[in-house]
Amino acid sequence: MPYKKLSIQVTNRVGYILLDAGSRFNKLSITTIRELKRAFAQLESDPSVHVIVLSGYPGESFAVGADIGQMVHFSPADAFHFSELGQSLFEQIECCSRPVIGALNGIAMGGGCDLAMSCDIRIAVETLQIAHPGARLGIITGFCGTRKLPRMVGKNMAREIFMTSDPYSAGEALRMGLVDRVCGMDVFWQEVVGFAERVASYPLAALSASKRLLNAAEDTDLRTGCLLEREASTHINSLI
Repeated sequence: MPYKKLSIQVTNRVGYILLDAGSRFNKLSITTIRELKRAFAQLESDPSVHVIVLSGYPGESFAVGADIGQMVHFSPADAFHFSELGQSLFEQIECCSRPVIGALNGIAMGGGCDLAMSCDIRIAVETLQIAHPGARLGIITGFCGTRKLPRMVGKNMAREIFMTSDPYSAGEALRMGLVDRVCGMDVFWQEVVGFAERVASYPLAALSASKRLLNAAEDTDLRTGCLLEREASTHINSLI
């Protein structure tokens, strides 16, 4: 079944999911979220793919929040199921056996910020504008942003982001730990591709195990985490 809101490419062990909603902004509509879930499942099942890149390149936005045009018609039950759908996508990305790189090529607002946080590594273009503007709109995210943002940037910074609705630049996002790298506009995609292909050149088993263990680090005590690492390293190292 063809995709309506995105496209998929696979090159040199890297799978690219490129959002293209057909307008200036990539809104996270029900259709877009469902297509993203299908795209990630498709690439994860491809043994030739070692890394997945998610981006809105070459457009001017990575992703913005939910489609307000849809939301105004939601019943409480609809709103609940929409949040559930979005959270299931982000959990799928976080549990994906491939490292996922968020290539933030432009605007990342609301749910787009939440989508970026679900990626393992975030590379931003220098013109990035990232925000959680829900308070200004009289809404609040249902995509776990209030749980994940404090873990990433600290509770005080998360309060400021949510309560002011202010947009932040790439440099500010880098300083607060919301993105990992910033690239100039003229070299952005070249840097993303080079970084992704370098990571993808490594054995998939080691990449997958590293991601799984690192993601478990916050939710397990030190002793349990060390035990998990010992068991994983015993298995992975035996494959050499």
